[in-house]
Amino acid sequence: MADRPKTGLAKRDTRVSIMRGLHGRCPNCGSGPLLSSYLRVRDHCPVCLEKLRKHRVTNAPAYVTIFLVTLIMAPFLTFVFVQFHPDPLVLFTIFAVGCVGLSLYLLPKMKGAIVAFQWARRLYGFAEPK
Repeated sequence: MADRPKTGLAKRDTRVSIMRGLHGRCPNCGSGPLLSSYLRVRDHCPVCLEKLRKHRVTNAPAYVTIFLVTLIMAPFLTFVFVQFHPDPLVLFTIFAVGCVGLSLYLLPKMKGAIVAFQWARRLYGFAEPK
């Protein structure tokens, strides 16, 4: 087996970085905040000064959030409808509020996780200059 060329770059643990991103923390140090507002990524970490603004997440957090909300709410909706037979307007109201609330909760977490994944894998703007 041939050895990989040594690039001199420090290894970044993807799992740890994603967990830090899910918690809204800097993927590098885990101490500084990743987001400056609801969905705005900071230019740099105030603790370790890691540049964070180089990300390119676009619509990925929204797609992942929609997938997770559907995965969570669809079986629950089916269960409630079959077990309790609620009025359709009540069912719609409760699940609409639930879906919106869950989406608003998960969206910044997914954005943090995707930014952290890009940082850990050195994707897009996080790649070191050669």
